Amino acid sequence: MFVRTETGSAMLLLAVTLLAIVWAAIAPSSYEAVWTTRLTIQLGDASIGQDLRGWVNNGLMTLFFFVIGLEARRSIDIGDLRERTRVLLPLLAGVGGMVASIAIYLALNAGGSGAHGWGIAMSTDTAFALSLLALVNAKPLQPLRAFMLTVVVVDDVVALLVIATVYSGHVKLEPLLVAIVFFGLALVAIRLRVKHGAVYALIGLGSWLGLYFSGLDPLIIGLALGLCTYASPVERDALESATYRFRLFREQPTSGFARLAQQGLQSAISPNERLQGLFHPWTSYFVVPLFAVANAGIALDADVLRHAARSPITVGVVIAYVAGKPLGILATSRLVQRASRSRLLPPVGAGAVLGGGASAGIGFTVSLLIATLAFDGQQLEDAKIGILGSAVGSALVTWGVFRVIERLPKRVRVRALFGTLEPLEDLMEPVNPDWDHIRGRSDAPITLVEYGDL
Repeated sequence: MFVRTETGSAMLLLAVTLLAIVWAAIAPSSYEAVWTTRLTIQLGDASIGQDLRGWVNNGLMTLFFFVIGLEARRSIDIGDLRERTRVLLPLLAGVGGMVASIAIYLALNAGGSGAHGWGIAMSTDTAFALSLLALVNAKPLQPLRAFMLTVVVVDDVVALLVIATVYSGHVKLEPLLVAIVFFGLALVAIRLRVKHGAVYALIGLGSWLGLYFSGLDPLIIGLALGLCTYASPVERDALESATYRFRLFREQPTSGFARLAQQGLQSAISPNERLQGLFHPWTSYFVVPLFAVANAGIALDADVLRHAARSPITVGVVIAYVAGKPLGILATSRLVQRASRSRLLPPVGAGAVLGGGASAGIGFTVSLLIATLAFDGQQLEDAKIGILGSAVGSALVTWGVFRVIERLPKRVRVRALFGTLEPLEDLMEPVNPDWDHIRGRSDAPITLVEYGDL
């Protein structure tokens, strides 16, 4: 479901980005007039106000980072990263990709006014990166997606910390303490397994307001709450309760038993799964496309493109993403593998790591966010062109890497895509050769477990 939703979202995101560019080119004054319209919410003497672009960037995008945190926590709890040793390598690979990209950008902008925008070249757009892997038919998709998800979540976490510390204004201590208190309440509620969504909504709003008035970017609270939402397997008692309630409804289909059955089914799903089903479509098909319309508008013409081609900001962003990201991720993965003497391995082969790293060169969402904080005027225009150009270049490199791998000899191709890491096995009870009936070779590449339930 995640890949399918992200693929559709990426297509929509591409369409609305082109729409924003056309809008800004045809009617630039209209474009800016709409997104700089001020919206203020006032309750008594207290009020909060910012323009529409600010409400999208600082408000609605909090939900986007919340969903990213949910997906990352799901992979850690029940996904391919549930074995903790498998988290370390993609985590370090994500850091390596960021360091390489930032180093390239600073090398091209050292001593200039563009150096302040180094944060633009560090983050990855999760929706575009994962959707691109599906569109180019990357193999093996599921383990590569799990690997890249950890890489891009590291990017997003570090990027949000950079936004909070480097690109935020003066920090006020009292509102920050309020935000910390509210976040502590969220942790307590999660620990106590509180199931009322309104409680978490109020706590999240309190944390967001505290961070906003403190001067820090409030987006980080979305990612933090998502990472705290557990996705552990449902207990057997909850499943049996849901089954019993549904049987009551089947015997007597009344509205009361329908509510009981619905509550039982909801309790049989982990909070992480339930919240993903609720928020993921909204963020993919509404929040992120709206963000693109609000920020991607740029009036492209021959003079603008000529200036951008000579701008160290534009060139730095493009090279940092198209070359720095994939090479940094691949080199760090290989370095960790050798340093650990192959105890730490990626879930896919080196070729898939390189292709996945190339997809990480699309830094659309968070990069635009940092660009709007770091620059204005012509520098902002150069940064936007660099972000758009690097997205196109990274997409072409990703496609090219997997097409080259397809043409390799079969033995080389399999190793480049799948690597040598053994797949995880999840059995309540391990296979017992003295008791279980086993057929075939013990070293076969695929193991099929057949269950019989009376």
